[in-house]
This record gives sequence, structure tokens and C-alpha cells, in this order.
Amino acid sequence: MTKAEDSQYPRNDANWRALYPYESHFETIGGFRMHYLDEGPKDGNKPTLLCSHGNPTWSFFFRSVINEFRDQYRVVVVDHIGCGLSEKPSLKKYPYSLGRRGQDLIELIEKLDLKNIALIAHDWGGAVAMCGATQIPERFSKIILMNTAAYLSDRVPKRIRLCHIPVLKRVMLQGLNVFPRAATRMATAKGLAPDVKAGLLAPYDSWRNRIAVCEFVQDIPLSPRHRSYEALKGTGERLNVFKDEQVALIWGVKDWCFPPEVFLDEFLKYYPDAYVKKIEDAGHYLLEDSPKETLASIREFLER
Repeated sequence: MTKAEDSQYPRNDANWRALYPYESHFETIGGFRMHYLDEGPKDGNKPTLLCSHGNPTWSFFFRSVINEFRDQYRVVVVDHIGCGLSEKPSLKKYPYSLGRRGQDLIELIEKLDLKNIALIAHDWGGAVAMCGATQIPERFSKIILMNTAAYLSDRVPKRIRLCHIPVLKRVMLQGLNVFPRAATRMATAKGLAPDVKAGLLAPYDSWRNRIAVCEFVQDIPLSPRHRSYEALKGTGERLNVFKDEQVALIWGVKDWCFPPEVFLDEFLKYYPDAYVKKIEDAGHYLLEDSPKETLASIREFLER
């Protein structure tokens, strides 16, 4: 594949594209066009790093992981359906549910025949990836989770609950782009350079292109009647298919959305002897706030 054509990128005057010089690849997954990056050598003796983003980010978020590891490892970074450069179907055509996203990831893994996978997942991308990974654990050798959750929890921040109010969710998230813009301020402890901020926002430049931003927030279960409640419950029940020594929990401490005293501590109930690294000066976007320390922790775990 060649680098994505200019027409595939959302129009934006900011100079963010230089930060994202990777070749684009596409697969038809569940009937929709999924974009992903595939960098580095295909060496079967080393793990393939598979990166799963959350909301409202996309594969752009993992550019430091690609740059750090592609000389030694194959690095595959997905754009979930509706996100980044992947197809953005309407809600009538695609359910935007946790269970479906987990199956999408399984389908991509099987199409690419990925094995010996080291998962690197962030935000709700952790729930998505673990929903899939716990169903095909034989393909995974290591699990690296960053500021995420993959189990039922009643500790949903008030700011996220507000986004479930029917009128507000469409006007604020899809219409005014409040959630992605707020994330570029609230998810970082140190602030973002203008080109980084522009890159994170670039795919979500219209009402139609923000459908996944809205539906990702809606996909956090608040009751047993929710469309993804059973899928998240099942994911939590399957977490024990991975052993403690396979799991790393790398956490930006200054995170209002996934505070470590709630979500990291909960993961430690499942994996009490997991590798743990707390990055004290980083917020939710730990790869933006403290990339060197975060990447060093990932490398230490991979090479143990």
C-alpha cells in the first residue's frame, strides 16, 4: 500500500500530517472498510504489537509507539470502524457496540493471521480489545493496558454520564464537537502542541464524521438494559484467561476519567502480580504527556 491519498484525509490547515507519515492499509471487516497501519518487520520470533485506541482518538495517538518500536517489532495500529480513516457508517447500518467491535478486531486478527500478539490498549480501546482478546487468548502473549477498563463498574464520571442525556449527546458531541475538543484540554496534564491537537481532531470534522465519537460514549453501560452490558460483563468474566505475568498496567496518574485508585486498583484484583508502572506527571493521554517514560515502561515489559 502507498501513503493515503490527500483526499482520504480530512481537510485541515494545520501542519499535523508530517507527524503521521505512515502507509495506509485497509481490510473489509464486517462489511465495512477498516483502516490500519502496519509498520516494521514481520518477524515471527518477536511479538506483533497490536494497538487499540479509545475515544475520541485514532491511530494518530500511537505514533510514538510506531516510531519507537518499528525497527524491532511489527506494529499494527487499528482505526476502529467510525474512527480515524476507517469507514463511518450510520447508526442504522452499524451498531457501534462493544460486542460488535470485539468481533471486528477478531476478524482483522484472523485475516492478517496475527499471532504472538502483544496488545497495547488505551481508554475504551482496552474494553474493545479485551472483549476480542479474551475470546482468542491463544493468539496473545502479552497484554499492556493503559488508563482503561475491561469490566463492569459503577464509577462512571459525571461528565461522561451527562453525555448520555439524549438531546445533549447529539448537540454537544456530534453537533458542536464538544467531547473531542474538551479531551485535547482535559485529557492531558501538560497540554498539546497545536499540530498534535489538530491531528487528534482531524478525522472528526463534521456531523457525519463524529458518529463514532458520540456512540463510543453511549456504549459505556449504565444499566443491565444497555446494549453492551452483557458484552462487558462477559469480558470481565474472561479476564482470567491471561496470567498475571502476561499483563502490564501502565497508568497516567493525573487522570480524572480513569483514576488509578479506582480502575488500576480494580485491575489488580484480577492481576495482583501484574507489572505496574505509575507515571506520576501524566494525565489520561500519557503517550502525549510522558512519552519517554511510557515507552520505556512498554519496552521493559516486552523485553522481560
